[in-house]
Amino acid sequence: MLKDGYGRAVDYLRVSVTQRCNFRCQYCMPDKPFSWLPEENLLSFEDMFLFIRAAIDEGITKIRITGGEPLLRADLDKFIYMIHSYKNDIDLSLTTNGYLLPKTAKRLKEAGLKRLNVSLDSLKPKTAQKIAQKDILKDVLKGIDKALEAGLKVKINMVPLKGINDDEIVDILDFCKERGIEVRFIEYMENKVAKEQISGLFGKEILSKVKEKYIITKIGREGSSPSFSYLTNDGYKFGLIDPHKHDFCESCNRIRLSAEGFLIPCLYFDEALSIKDAVQKGDIEAAVSILKDVLRNKPEKNRWQEDEGGEISSRAFYETGG
Repeated sequence: MLKDGYGRAVDYLRVSVTQRCNFRCQYCMPDKPFSWLPEENLLSFEDMFLFIRAAIDEGITKIRITGGEPLLRADLDKFIYMIHSYKNDIDLSLTTNGYLLPKTAKRLKEAGLKRLNVSLDSLKPKTAQKIAQKDILKDVLKGIDKALEAGLKVKINMVPLKGINDDEIVDILDFCKERGIEVRFIEYMENKVAKEQISGLFGKEILSKVKEKYIITKIGREGSSPSFSYLTNDGYKFGLIDPHKHDFCESCNRIRLSAEGFLIPCLYFDEALSIKDAVQKGDIEAAVSILKDVLRNKPEKNRWQEDEGGEISSRAFYETGG
């Protein structure tokens, strides 16, 4: 079993396979030019798999594939199949904006993927286009349908933004409830590459919007999930990811691997160590040693801008998969 310096068990690896994205969402990478790291700078799927296999042997039981937009990387289904074939009971999931799912959902399921988290920030075409800076809604909705048809378990992620989509919180909840899928509302996480003009809603503000239609009761955090669960009076469960709360980090069980091979101990920390040289040399023992060093130095809490003058991480979320 892997443990960090605070005794927390770490069994969840998030793997970013690319920094590229086909959206320019205002809260993530609105002004990023279409120039990226050369392909040769990225870990190959074969090298990633060498590390993932060792990480599974050390105690990782849950793997989430992220980006950027992971479906932009060619042969992703083959990579998923490599992981699934090594340990077919691994909790293997993927986070996507859903735009490419109409063409890929079936292949992903056949490769061994179990579930998806799909970003859906609006049900209004013009609002969705304003957020993503691209006409995307029709394809995203079709992608959700195709994923469900393929037999994938689907969750929806929504980031409510003041004056943009905060009037759609209940609409998104109802959309998900009608389809038997769970929605998780995510507090906007401040970062230096987002649009300066945008601001998000705190968890209590999100809940107040839901309470305009529903009576809700608390369920709580389930295991090491970052999501705090609630139940509506008609029996629908939804989640709230509120990293501004003081208890958000208490049960953190995650570590992140970037597409370049950096092991990142915390979403909001800039410090990282690279396993790239080790895995490219086939020195898995050295890669595992680096993993354990990173875990020993994993912070107790994230660095958050608690007050004016506080620090915001300069690492963009498209580098770490959120």
